[in-house]
Amino acid sequence: MSTDSNVRPPVPPFTRETAAQKVRMAEDAWNTREPERVSLAYTVDSVWRNRAEFLSGREMIVQFLRRKWAKELDYRLIKEFWAFDDARISVRFAYEWRDDSGNWFRSYGNENWEFDESGLMPRRIASINDLPIEESERKYRWPLGHRPDEHPGLSQLGL
Repeated sequence: MSTDSNVRPPVPPFTRETAAQKVRMAEDAWNTREPERVSLAYTVDSVWRNRAEFLSGREMIVQFLRRKWAKELDYRLIKEFWAFDDARISVRFAYEWRDDSGNWFRSYGNENWEFDESGLMPRRIASINDLPIEESERKYRWPLGHRPDEHPGLSQLGL
């Protein structure tokens, strides 16, 4: 059960449509690169595994995201709905970013999400791998922020 009174529709039990909607909403939030905004999708005591890092609580999530986006510059993300059940969603994703030396990367991964009855996420498990790419290999060239609706998703890009 959520430890705060926020409700974040859509809420479980998910349908194919509401699960896909939840995924796009998460993508849009992460593409803002606003840690406090992103953290509001999670319960105050949310538990994460992100790569080999374990986090607990919104404050740790905010601090993690600040570090992440200070390192991962020009961050652009695409998430794709993979599977769901009543209160869980599985997502695959890829994002592109550069470091402060101008080296580009595409990071690929999978996430498993678990939701409470308020539509907040008490658990997020993410596995991620980084692939160095040349600037010319970038596929995400929209202006920072929301991915335009007409921009291809992961499957259409062959990722």
